[in-house]
Amino acid sequence: MCVPHLSVVVPAYNEEERLPRTLARLHEYYEAQSYSYDVIVVSDGSKDGTAKLVTEFVETHPKFQLIDYSPNRGKGYAVRTGILAAKGDLILFCDADLATPQEETEKLLPHLSGGADIAIGSRPLRESSLEKHQPFIREMFGRTANLLVQLLAVRGIKDTQCGFKLFTKKAAHDIFRRCKLNEFGFDFECLMVARDLGYRIDEVPIRWLDQEGSKVVLMRDGPRALRDLLKIRAAGRKRRLSFNDTAEE
Repeated sequence: MCVPHLSVVVPAYNEEERLPRTLARLHEYYEAQSYSYDVIVVSDGSKDGTAKLVTEFVETHPKFQLIDYSPNRGKGYAVRTGILAAKGDLILFCDADLATPQEETEKLLPHLSGGADIAIGSRPLRESSLEKHQPFIREMFGRTANLLVQLLAVRGIKDTQCGFKLFTKKAAHDIFRRCKLNEFGFDFECLMVARDLGYRIDEVPIRWLDQEGSKVVLMRDGPRALRDLLKIRAAGRKRRLSFNDTAEE
């Protein structure tokens, strides 16, 4: 059996405080695995020392690379940029806070070797372990939002927003060349496009620990995500599957 090469995409906006621990953990974990890997950190118009910090790390860690641009374009843009630049046989994107511990990668990998095109971490599954919950209001908002997403976009998927998703390279590039949302709605957009294209999506129970410092502002980003959800729902399958002219491989 061929051992795959894994590319890990980490979107980052003003993450200079968290990234030293995150980069060290990614290096420690993936160096211990049997498969090869590389890590792409995408600095999404960061205004702090994120880009400088990653640049210095890359100098002594050649399996890591930085993509840096300005101005800030949104998490969806950052993830799309990193995924379309990734060369691995498999492509994982994860959040910079590592709320899903990196060892959970090993729970997703068997699903792709078993025929799935996409495996996503899912917090509501009975077998999942939420070791540290979000604040009550944020958690209730998330549950309500996910019900709307299930109703309007991707029925049967219990958690579209968890920042821990693994794709085959073919599926990832096929999907994200079509994705157009630049903000937090990109999660449900990419899964909606995946469904339109007929890709198999497996939800996988994971460990998850809430981390302070979320960039999501409920009163700002909630209405934007709902707007985007309605927009892509109304667009119809043909427009959803049209290529994004600004997306580059």
